[in-house]
Amino acid sequence: MKDIYIQQIEDLMIYEYDYLVQESKDEGFHFLVKLISEYENEINKFNKTVECLYGIFQGEKLIGIGGLNVDPYTENNKIGRLRRFYISKDYRRIGLGNLLLNRLLSHAEKYFQIVVLHTDTKQGNAFYLANGFVRGNIYKGSSHYKVL
Repeated sequence: MKDIYIQQIEDLMIYEYDYLVQESKDEGFHFLVKLISEYENEINKFNKTVECLYGIFQGEKLIGIGGLNVDPYTENNKIGRLRRFYISKDYRRIGLGNLLLNRLLSHAEKYFQIVVLHTDTKQGNAFYLANGFVRGNIYKGSSHYKVL
């Protein structure tokens, strides 16, 4: 694939994301709708010092997104939560999810000891297990975790 790069997103509102949100809704996922709503309402802008939001782009087109927050379900600020991770279906199975996840985990290693996430799909489960996460609900609201 040509002209593909990962970039930290400082202001999500300057990018065209409607098609990515619609595609995710068509697949039965509503977490990108929540991402946009919480971002617009300044509930979660991934802008605390230890947090980040990254996008994968092909040229100017946003084809994937994922973020990292302090886990809101614990008082332990050394636990990060992977959130709103989505790759456009036309760009899956070519390594872009791995690239984005590795970028997020590289950021996480600077601030967190553990990263948690929640997925309820077989594909998500397989993806995270293949990337070193452990399946387990020992952290509130999480299906998987990884010790960094």
